[in-house]
Amino acid sequence: MAKKTIVVKQIGSPIRRPADQRATLVGLGLNKMHKTRELEDTPSVRGMINKIPHLVEIVEERG
Repeated sequence: MAKKTIVVKQIGSPIRRPADQRATLVGLGLNKMHKTRELEDTPSVRGMINKIPHLVEIVEERG
C-alpha cells in the first residue's frame, strides 16, 4: 500500500514570529521562503501545519 504524502510550501517569513512557530517550521524541514517539502501525511504533521497555517500552505496531496 502506498503511503499518503502531502507537499507543503512555506509562504510566510519566520521573522518576528514566536520561537515555537519558528521551531515548527524547522521541524517540517522548511527554513526559506517558497521552499517545498514532501512529507508523509500523518496526524503529527497535520497538527504542525495547523499550528502555523499563516506560514505554510498545502500545495498537493498525493496517494
